[in-house]
Amino acid sequence: MRVLFLTHRLPYAPNRGDRLRAFHILRSLSSRFEVELVSLVHDEEELAQVPRVRELGLEVTAIEVPRLRNLAAGATQLAGKRPLTHILLDAPTLPRVINDIVRRRPPDVVLAFCSGMARFALEPPLSNFPLVVDLVDVDSQKWQALSQSSSWPMRWVYQREAQHLVEFEAQIAANASALFVVNEREQALMQTVLPGSNVSVAETGIDIEPHLPRTSPANRPRVVFCGVMNYVPNIDGVRWFARDVWPRVRARRPDAEFVIVGASPTAAVRRLHSAEHGIHVTGTVDDVRPYLWQSALSIAPLFMARGVQTKVLEAVAAGLPALVTTAVFEGLPKEIRPACRVADSPQAYAELTLEVLEIAPEERRRIAQSADLAPLGWDAQLRPLHDALVAASRRRHAVAV
Repeated sequence: MRVLFLTHRLPYAPNRGDRLRAFHILRSLSSRFEVELVSLVHDEEELAQVPRVRELGLEVTAIEVPRLRNLAAGATQLAGKRPLTHILLDAPTLPRVINDIVRRRPPDVVLAFCSGMARFALEPPLSNFPLVVDLVDVDSQKWQALSQSSSWPMRWVYQREAQHLVEFEAQIAANASALFVVNEREQALMQTVLPGSNVSVAETGIDIEPHLPRTSPANRPRVVFCGVMNYVPNIDGVRWFARDVWPRVRARRPDAEFVIVGASPTAAVRRLHSAEHGIHVTGTVDDVRPYLWQSALSIAPLFMARGVQTKVLEAVAAGLPALVTTAVFEGLPKEIRPACRVADSPQAYAELTLEVLEIAPEERRRIAQSADLAPLGWDAQLRPLHDALVAASRRRHAVAV
């Protein structure tokens, strides 16, 4: 069976939630099917990773997105009804590439990653093939949530995007053979937004063994946050923690450290770095796992959290308890929840941080190990997606016969 996989970012390196999921989908599919990847790329650094993806033994075509051109187009088309997401992901050479693939290597089924890539599959010539869409999250509701925490004019921009994406999500639901999201919360949300939509769950997994701790639990009072640091919910979360929670922690534990690990920190994040206050911003690192293994507690203080926060799964696998907000907790697999503590106010978050830091290292490790990681491997989590692709292909060939 031939699968044409469309992604809005190259699924390498798997160092952020969307890339991580897309990478493991690609790796899992390529072990069973003949897979061809067509991916948008947004800079030279991303383009340089294409050979690493080809090591999986599949055809890869990378299409560069003209960022400045698309930004200008987005500004001039605000009065229209086209989602800005679609405008910003425009790639002028993509139709030619897709036409060439269909002519030379026609797929049995198309898999689109996120709603932004589904639009290419709904247009000829791909509209002639069965389509499976991994929405991951319900994008329209992400923008709606952002609008509620933003001021004008961005509030209007986000509301506009939410409205037009809902209309497009209805189009996807009407045309796709199967739709997937990452958890039951997103599934319920999709059914609220589009009653009657047939959306299934393919949960986010974890590559368990590489994250398992290689050393005894750390004795130092280090708190760690891992995430891409130009992503607004991550930025807001660490700023809230540094501003409203961390001074309460340091007042009672002046030896405590807070380490923010992640690529592309914005100026606002870099300003948090302060040796005096025990806050360290690393920027890009080769491997986040040593930072997890050398810490006492992982935090995810996000108040706008879509889907599954992979950072929590990885921290727990690395032997750390996690302190999360309700918004994060409700999106986590039930197997991970025993290793998590939940707080939403600065005082409660500080108290739980201090409580965990006071626990003996071996007891912190036991808290993390109370999570049942075994069912969360990627192959098991992605099985429903595999089954949907096979079913869609079979239906197409049955109709053809």
